Amino acid sequence: MLNARRHFPGALDKTYLDAACISLAPRLAVEAIEKFLDLALVCPHASATAQHIAMDEMRAATRPHVARLLSAREDEIALVESTSHALALAADALPLAPGDRIVISDLEFMEVAIPWTQKKKDGVEIDIVPNHRGEVRAEDFAARITASTRAIVLSSVQWSNGYRCDLAAFSRLCRERGIFLVVDAIQQLGAIPIDARETPVDLLACGGHKWLNAPFGCGFLFIHREAQPRLRAPLAGYLSVVDPPGGWGAYFQTPTITPVRDYEYVSSVRRYEPGGTANYPGAIGLAASLKLILDLGQQNIAEHVLGLTDRLITGLENLGVEIVTPRNRENRSGIVTFSVGSGEANVQLMNRLLQEKILVSVRYTSNVGGVRVSSHLYNSAEDIDHLLAAIRRFL
Repeated sequence: MLNARRHFPGALDKTYLDAACISLAPRLAVEAIEKFLDLALVCPHASATAQHIAMDEMRAATRPHVARLLSAREDEIALVESTSHALALAADALPLAPGDRIVISDLEFMEVAIPWTQKKKDGVEIDIVPNHRGEVRAEDFAARITASTRAIVLSSVQWSNGYRCDLAAFSRLCRERGIFLVVDAIQQLGAIPIDARETPVDLLACGGHKWLNAPFGCGFLFIHREAQPRLRAPLAGYLSVVDPPGGWGAYFQTPTITPVRDYEYVSSVRRYEPGGTANYPGAIGLAASLKLILDLGQQNIAEHVLGLTDRLITGLENLGVEIVTPRNRENRSGIVTFSVGSGEANVQLMNRLLQEKILVSVRYTSNVGGVRVSSHLYNSAEDIDHLLAAIRRFL
């Protein structure tokens, strides 16, 4: 069993089973942010310029942690505000024209679809693929691809039922057909690893506030280096400009600088960042949470999480309730969804559990869903047993 619970004091006075909504932060991340706030409070550097540069460097130190998480290169990572921010950047980056088509599942969380629905005014069309009994299958998408299809947009784990797609199959499909693969990985990363070298995706969006245990308003966008030349670069800010000789401190002290000139921009995915003063505390907290995940070992966390979901599914089967989440282990995540009947009955159960300080949610999309339980690295077998006992009393 992982020795992770000690890092999460929020898990000690309640049964916290809702990382799929928003996760607890570890003490290490909060302490890292507190150190930054102390620095902001007193400005220990010799000048305000030095202080500003130091803050930028502290934020930039987050990118290598993200790269390790994905087995990616640091120059393939941009630090952004959230999954929503990253998906909006992805939608604007794809070189779409009137008549181009995007393929998406009917199980997706609304934000996965929203950027593309806004492209409809530009003549971009959306093909919606029905789920197959709660599964999102590559073969169903393959049947909907036409000569006008430009991208598949996909959550690697579905938010309402926890179905984990065969990402490798989608990756092969997109490469065979010459189309982009855009992935929302927020319901997977931190619980189940993704290797961006082994399973190539073109663009991947992930916020920090769920399974990465960093609810501080910072996430990231990964863009595969092979996809970058085919994309439209975003509007840039001054920190998207290649650093001048001697650094920004010396540059701003140069009398002859002028604002209107031909600028040279960075060639890395950092170009997709805001390009100005950014969310320093969010990035620093994300880095600390990622370091904890990397130190514990992503595979160790995955085995722990899947072990908890095995225990939960077995217990739910013994209670005779309907398990909505597909059973195959290779398609499972940290989310298990079940139903005790109607939507109203599921909400009643959720409210009863909340009264007992057992935190779960009720979620639906396209009539797929129910009571959603999300077990993470700070949870234990006792948490699962506590939940099952409470469900038994309710029934």
